[in-house]
Amino acid sequence: MTATFNPGQARQRIRLQAKSVTRNAIGEEVVSWTDVVTETPDHALWAEAWPLKGREFFAAQQTRYAADVRFRMRWRADVVREQRVLWHDEPYDIVMLTDVGAGRHTLEILAINGLRNGL
Repeated sequence: MTATFNPGQARQRIRLQAKSVTRNAIGEEVVSWTDVVTETPDHALWAEAWPLKGREFFAAQQTRYAADVRFRMRWRADVVREQRVLWHDEPYDIVMLTDVGAGRHTLEILAINGLRNGL
């Protein structure tokens, strides 16, 4: 694995989404997610994706699952931890953002799926 983004290895389509919270008629919070990238017709970006680990645990009388994934893509200054990554129609909460390339060339996103699922 190289430290910089290789566009030829970016074979996964991801979406970056931002959360918005509104209130319904009885005052309950309603959470919705919208795509934040509008450069492409389908709002998707090319990235490399490496599943790092998965685990199963028991919480709230249910079996739950979590999976960690590392995404690597061309540097974008507009990516923040409050967003999420949508990959294969699954939401991944952003845990950490790292500039791994010289001169802000490559952005690495460490994300987790299954614990909060963006809620």
